[in-house]
Amino acid sequence: MRSQGYLFFIGYCLLPVTPPKLNVKYGNANKTITLINEGQVNLLKIPELTDVEFDCEIPQVSQPYAMYSAGFLGAGMFLSYLEGLKKGKQPFQFIVARSLPNGIPLFSSNMKVSLEDYQVVEEAKNGFDVKIRIKLKQYRPYGTKTVKVSQNANGEASAEVTNSRSIENSPMPTSPQTYIAKAGDTAFTIAKKMYGAGGNYIQDVLNANPILHANSNAVTVGQKLTLPAG
Repeated sequence: MRSQGYLFFIGYCLLPVTPPKLNVKYGNANKTITLINEGQVNLLKIPELTDVEFDCEIPQVSQPYAMYSAGFLGAGMFLSYLEGLKKGKQPFQFIVARSLPNGIPLFSSNMKVSLEDYQVVEEAKNGFDVKIRIKLKQYRPYGTKTVKVSQNANGEASAEVTNSRSIENSPMPTSPQTYIAKAGDTAFTIAKKMYGAGGNYIQDVLNANPILHANSNAVTVGQKLTLPAG
């Protein structure tokens, strides 16, 4: 795959080096059964979740073939970002944008996924750079609700249903605002608290606060941070 024609995004993060290979497995949930007089028939089911795997290179030093949306970023930022996605327990978008060398767009892949597994490999032949093996799985949204049942004096029962907290009902800023860091805060926990999804929005917090790029989890109590609009 040529980097000029392929752009890989994990959430809001553009991978600096295009992976040389992409494996996408479309799972099959169909079931074949044998009827007494009809022989075998195929029961068609909703497909299983799609699996995505690829290896990517993350430079530790600036490389001429690497791409960045806002200037060079060290491997530590990308590793922190992946850690945030894993610990955040929130789905995110996986996007592959394809185009011809002349800029004409080809088909794109856009899938909501979860980060299932990733491995960091360091080899002497790669110098200071690291390679990461990433495994993603398609995410299908589902909802959970809390039901509170009460009974009045006449013995009549009523139920109050509330949705679980999600991105949609988080206190997401509708315009840029200042946030004062508190004890125990990290860039990830701030993103999760204010946007409802730490893994999805940590990159936005980092981009709005360049001072955090050196160590994305280092937040000093009392530090003033800018929170961009969600």
